Amino acid sequence: MVGDETGDGMSRENCRTPERALSARFVETVTKQGKHFDGQGLFLRVAKNGARQWVQRITIRGKRTELGLGSPPAVSLAAARKLALENRGKAMLGGDPLAEKRSAKVKPLTFAECVAACAEAKLSEFRSEKHRCQWLSAIERLAMPVLGQMPVQDISTKDVLRMLEPHWRERTITAKKLRGQVEAILTWATVAGHREGDNPAAWRGNLKELLPSPGKVAKAQHHPALALDEVAAWWTGLARRDGMAAKALQFLTLTAARSGEVRGMTWDEVDLGRRDRTDKTPIANPANSSSVWTVSASRTKNGREHRVPLQAEAVALLETLPRMESSPYVFFAPRGGMLSDMSISAVMRRMQEAEVKSGGDGHLDARSKRPAVPHGLRSTFRQWTAERGYPRDIAEIALAHWQGSEVERAYQRSDMLDRRRDMMADWGAFLRGAAVRADNVVKLGASG
Repeated sequence: MVGDETGDGMSRENCRTPERALSARFVETVTKQGKHFDGQGLFLRVAKNGARQWVQRITIRGKRTELGLGSPPAVSLAAARKLALENRGKAMLGGDPLAEKRSAKVKPLTFAECVAACAEAKLSEFRSEKHRCQWLSAIERLAMPVLGQMPVQDISTKDVLRMLEPHWRERTITAKKLRGQVEAILTWATVAGHREGDNPAAWRGNLKELLPSPGKVAKAQHHPALALDEVAAWWTGLARRDGMAAKALQFLTLTAARSGEVRGMTWDEVDLGRRDRTDKTPIANPANSSSVWTVSASRTKNGREHRVPLQAEAVALLETLPRMESSPYVFFAPRGGMLSDMSISAVMRRMQEAEVKSGGDGHLDARSKRPAVPHGLRSTFRQWTAERGYPRDIAEIALAHWQGSEVERAYQRSDMLDRRRDMMADWGAFLRGAAVRADNVVKLGASG
């Protein structure tokens, strides 16, 4: 087979026998990850993401090294062979083709320049401006002071350690994410031809041997949640508040949705119960409607479309909202744009401050004793479903979480919308502090 390797990573027959050399067709079509040898020390390296690079294994002045020769299709098989032959001749005559290559380069890229170039492609992966800012923020605050002005080719494991060690124990989660970001940037730099060799920010076989496991030095801090016995009082206080952000927080609570999904919600995503969406008249009986909010796959965390059944309270809330003709958003900012994440958080913060000012402790997480935050309301909802005995699958689907293995998801395609509608109606009654019908109670162990 063309390009096969032996256990030591390089077959002598592969290096010396022309009939086992690579072909132009193989170079064009190969996708298998690994090193595919052509002979005379030349091989094609195929990365996990499919990126390809020509590399020549060569001995220069008694030192064995690997020399990058570019990537196909820009550098063809014939061109790579010619470069390899020229380099081999220079080395045999005492020259240093690696030094020549480095000196021939224009000014080497710094880490900061690589971040700027990599960010153009990387930031498009994120669905919200908040996550884009977070991605850049940690790099600018923690990586740039150490690596920013270093030529990307010169960055070593020692330099990455120097960047990570001050934060690894005290800010473990942040440092762990930072390591992954730096690894991605250096991988980009390698594939783009700005550096060679192993990635100094890689975890396995590298930093894993030098740093303690993240799971052993820090535990994840969960978002502070509202205690179940405080929900009704908190909900009553929220209902007294005016403003678009307060309405958005109410809707977020009723649907157990994420803040970004609610803030980015548009009227086109809402079907208020089998009627023409241009009809602005209130629904006669919203409790019996089939109203649905459909969050598109591009706006969900798991990249899958998520349907949210809207119970009576949610429908009634939407019916009271004003609409701005120039804005598509359901919960719009004063100028018609999307509400900021801080605007919803500020509502909860002001409610907490008001409680403390009146002499109370406010609404604190039972474990951390920190004030509850909007995202913690999802944890409150999840705890409620568990104590009410709702099947795990239904509760997790309501939160738009992945369920089971890929095989299980392939066979279980129902999102159990009608069953979730009953559950969300029950949740709305719980928020109001109303008694729940006996026939609406789900027994533990009920099938999903």
